[in-house]
Parts: sequence; structure tokens; C-alpha cells
Amino acid sequence: MEGVLLPACPSPSSSATLKPKISISQRSSFPSSLPTHCSFPQNAAFSLRNSLRTSTFAIAQHEAPVLGKPDNNSVPALPKIDKTGRFCSPRAARELALSIIYAACLEGMDPVRLFEKRMNTRREAGYEFDKKKLLEYNHMSFGGPPVTVESDEEASDLLRHIEEESAIEAEVLTAPPKLVYNNLILRFTRKLLVAVRDAWDNHVLVINKIVPENWKNEPAGKILELCILHLAMSEMAVLETRHQIVINEAVDLGKRFCDGAAPRIINGCLRTFFRELERQESNNRV
Repeated sequence: MEGVLLPACPSPSSSATLKPKISISQRSSFPSSLPTHCSFPQNAAFSLRNSLRTSTFAIAQHEAPVLGKPDNNSVPALPKIDKTGRFCSPRAARELALSIIYAACLEGMDPVRLFEKRMNTRREAGYEFDKKKLLEYNHMSFGGPPVTVESDEEASDLLRHIEEESAIEAEVLTAPPKLVYNNLILRFTRKLLVAVRDAWDNHVLVINKIVPENWKNEPAGKILELCILHLAMSEMAVLETRHQIVINEAVDLGKRFCDGAAPRIINGCLRTFFRELERQESNNRV
């Protein structure tokens, strides 16, 4: 029979009835509702605070190589979970930080306070988290173009796999952070959030200069993309993580949670931002 075209990612509108040529947006684990504005409240909660002391463990030294496709000779990736059965990858910290920043924009809250609130939230009676889900969670699961299958059976298997993967992601991303991430990753996440909060106003001005006009004309529709820019710019400028690592991670976040040309635009904006950072540093040395 003629091939059936299915999306590579789930959609709330997906149904058991298979249709030729279904086209939907890429998968996102974040809420779809968007406000008409995006700003942090200007109050005492946003006064500058000292960030956490720099950990003696250098996160950046444990990153996988970046730029270009991985090859068979590349250094093996670090284990995804540690001996306690919790995430230990910096990628997990950036995903968590992004989810907090996004939620803070939607709720108009200080991201650091929101993170601390989530950390201290009591679990519901009888709640249990299956840590086996962490082994099944895939940080490198990207959305993409529709996938063509050759039979209804193959289509059903693909849809079932997508639904199972989405359920795992939802469970992991909404679980209490202390059950999912080890202490090092939680400390790194907080450092990222402090950096984002403290540099927010300055980076708003920079972003307004480097993003495309259609992003500026529809800021409420690009909150997630703008959050990725804030996260990456703050990590480069404040935490001084190597720009190759940060840009690569930001592009991957764009591939996972955004759609269309977002990853390419994020890449271009961050490279422009880094060149400006280099120029400023060069002028300061003169």
C-alpha cells in the first residue's frame, strides 16, 4: 500500500486513525499556553545576590566533545546516572534550568525562587518515583520531519513508541528534582539560574539587537527560544563556560523543544553574542 506519513513526535491531536501526510509541530515537553508578555517582576526578590561558591568539580571538563557529528573515535559519553541512580550529566542541569526559566516567565516569578520552591515542595502521600525511568529517558531525542512508514502495523508501533517516550519524559520532568538529579547537578542548575537572573536585563537589550524581526514581533510565541538564549548567554558571560560547549548544548535544546528554524537561529545569535564578548574583552585588555 502507499506509504503512510507520520510525525516523528507526538501531538495532542494525534489519533488512532492514520491519515496520509500528517504534519505537526515538533515535540515539546513544556506547557503550550503562552502569555502575552514575558518579563520578570521588578521587586526586592530580584536584588543581586552572591552566586554559589564555584564547585571544585569543573563541570565543563566533563562535557562531551562538541561541534560536528560524533564519530566512532570520539571520547565515550559520561554515564547518564550516578551510583545513587540520579542524573549526573550537565545536559540534565541545562534542561532543568530551561524548564525553570520558562515556568518563571509564564508565572512572572524569580527563577531562583521558583527553583527553590520546587526543591522544597513536599511530595504527595503515597507518591513513588520509578528510577528505572531515568535509564529510559533520552536527552538526545530530537524532533524532526515527518516519518514515512510502509504499513498500518508499522505506524501503530511507531505511535506507541512515541506515546511511551512522551510518558517517560513527562514523568521525569515533573518529578521532585531531588529524586532525579544528583547534588552536583542541582548546584550547577542553581548557578545557571542565578546567572540568568542577574544578567537578565542586560541580555534583554542584547537579544533585541541580534534576534530576527519576526521573533521581536511575536515575543509571546518565542518564549522558549528566548529562554534558551538567556540561558546560554548567561553561561558564557557569567560562568565563562567554553562557548563551543554552550552553543552546542543550546542548539540541542532548540532541537528538542523548539520547531522550525529555531536551532539555526539560536546558533547564529549565540555566535554573534560570543564575537561581541570577545571584542569587549579585547578592548578591556588594551
